[in-house]
Amino acid sequence: MPYQIMREEVWVGEIEDRPGGLADKLEPLLEAEASLDFMIARRAHDKPGITKLFVAPLLGEGAARAAEKLGLSKWTTAASVCVEGLNRPGLAAAIARTLGNAGINMRGVSGARLGDRAQVHIAFDNAADADKAINILNKALNG
Repeated sequence: MPYQIMREEVWVGEIEDRPGGLADKLEPLLEAEASLDFMIARRAHDKPGITKLFVAPLLGEGAARAAEKLGLSKWTTAASVCVEGLNRPGLAAAIARTLGNAGINMRGVSGARLGDRAQVHIAFDNAADADKAINILNKALNG
């Protein structure tokens, strides 16, 4: 089964770093029928009391409107790619080496194994690097 390697639209925002802060952002998205494939929240090292939230995707106008009301916006300072497919030992290392050998720097990466499947989200500094990464990873992972 081939790997799916595609651009993804990530939304980003800030939440208060307090009990219930994340729930206050996620519940309105649920009410707007947003179904998230990916979410990460981590404290902002440069803003005490603030957590950065990244979610993807937000499909449909209702989800986008709800996100905007919550202070989330499309992540325009980076470009993100999602790699999905069969999990195998060394997949993350293969992705990292392939991109490194091609001279493409990863701004950030998050990944998880879901049963026998893997999902890796990679952020790049710009769309050109993301598009180049998609082409290179397709050749490397899908032959």
